[in-house]
Amino acid sequence: MEREIQEIITDSIETKQKTLKLKDIIGQSAQMLIAVLKSGHKILVCGNGGSAADAQHMAGELVGRFERERAALPCIALTTDSSIMTAWSNDYEYASVFARQVSAIGQAGDVLVGISTSGNSKNVICAIEEAKKRGMRSIVLTGKNGGLIKHMEDVFTIIIPSNRTPRIQEVHIMIIHIWCQLIEDTLF
Repeated sequence: MEREIQEIITDSIETKQKTLKLKDIIGQSAQMLIAVLKSGHKILVCGNGGSAADAQHMAGELVGRFERERAALPCIALTTDSSIMTAWSNDYEYASVFARQVSAIGQAGDVLVGISTSGNSKNVICAIEEAKKRGMRSIVLTGKNGGLIKHMEDVFTIIIPSNRTPRIQEVHIMIIHIWCQLIEDTLF
């Protein structure tokens, strides 16, 4: 068991070391988020499963606080309203559940953060398409080969260099924490 634990931790460290090559794009995405917040616009975040939890985590850090006492920042996780999620999915389809919310509250100047370990989540793809129609920019955290999302135009895609979902998710949350720290350090 000790050897397996060592291998898991080593794999996690190696994935994060490979992610150092993405520091420029991570910094550019942080600057985009900072600019959106400075301009008085908001961040919408979505994902499925563990990525839904990461979306909620990001919103919690920005609306609440990350490391310092400060004013609340406008960030909405599209994964949290069970009535919207279940009503829309039941009456229409799950693929458009995030897009419907983007159409309700997304505005030009806002940014959508999509989280999809495979890059193939249909509901995240539909949300990106709706965001584009509304004049919003999109940042997507993904992994593996970037999936279908890496081929979408005008999408700022960060592809984690791993094929393992747990390692991808660990780096996604690290990037979210980097964003939150840079946002707080810049705006407060």
